[in-house]
Amino acid sequence: MALVDRVLLGPGPGNPYPEATLALAAPLLGHLDPEFLRILDETCDRLRTVWGTANRRTLPLSGTGSLGMEAAFVNTVRPGTIAVIGVNGLFGHRMCEVAARHGAQVVRVDHEWGAPIDIRRMLDAHPKPDLVAAVHAETSTGVLSDIGGLAEAVHARDERALVIADCVTSIAGLPLNLDEWGVDIAYAGTQKCLGVAPGLAPFTFSERAWEQRVQRPSSWYLDLGLIGDYVSGGAGGGRTYHHTAPTAMVASLHAGLGRILEEGLPAVHARHRAAGEQLQDGLAELGLKLFAADGHRLPQLTTVWVPEGVDSATVRTRLLHDYGIEIGAGVGEYATRVWRIGLMGPNATPAKPALVLAALRSLLG
Repeated sequence: MALVDRVLLGPGPGNPYPEATLALAAPLLGHLDPEFLRILDETCDRLRTVWGTANRRTLPLSGTGSLGMEAAFVNTVRPGTIAVIGVNGLFGHRMCEVAARHGAQVVRVDHEWGAPIDIRRMLDAHPKPDLVAAVHAETSTGVLSDIGGLAEAVHARDERALVIADCVTSIAGLPLNLDEWGVDIAYAGTQKCLGVAPGLAPFTFSERAWEQRVQRPSSWYLDLGLIGDYVSGGAGGGRTYHHTAPTAMVASLHAGLGRILEEGLPAVHARHRAAGEQLQDGLAELGLKLFAADGHRLPQLTTVWVPEGVDSATVRTRLLHDYGIEIGAGVGEYATRVWRIGLMGPNATPAKPALVLAALRSLLG
């Protein structure tokens, strides 16, 4: 079977860093091998740096970003828990679905797709919620919301309320300072700005959240108490087997994080910002209109209106077959009306926006 090489410029996965790919080919280690446990511990430390947190319970969960979302709610929601959730795209909607399935009383705060979360409306939605949740970088719309401002406002009113943030598209692409912001629980995925293949969910859980956790959650697999006894050791300090961790994926994440931290987070963030600006300026020069609200556009994931009279699927198919470039369609009612173009991880360089702009210029005439 012939190998197919793609330039992955959709909403994810993106192309991985070479270091992350090479780590997948290293000799496989067992999940209780001392060398693997050293790699796991160092991976958790590196995640703390990227998250901007000192949370002890910071780890890569064995599953994709959606599993991280599930873990956030299954460990905090009891029947009747009041959860105020901002919805300005698909993944805010999914938060509502997951929280409701675990018994939360969901107070949904809908926003126009393409607009950021409105902090005042979130506060006004309920006088005393147990949880407040929102998406930091909404993958379906390319919009950035002020999660730090939201967390500060929530805790100023009620220190007990927990703040949950979806950071799947923001981690390693934008600055994250969870401890400074007061975000209690956050989850992400590996396949975007971290530059690693999909398969793990970076996750962090504060001490305040730990004190309020569900002691016996409905999911055994996602019970943070049990997972923590394996990842960081139980009361006696020893590791207790929980599940067979995907050791090759953890090694790959370890390598990808090492690549990012060697470059330096400020430089990585600046690289994503510059690539996004180059793409968005170039799209404007082509006469295309951006979808997300001005001033709240993600640099690493750009949403753009499909030009009038142009068939979205035909252009995406030709990009893939003629140029080997993948971009994404929109979501929901915007499925045929919006393109999503990602410049994440190693694709956040001047060459990649130049490449996709040249291809679009050729196809759109």
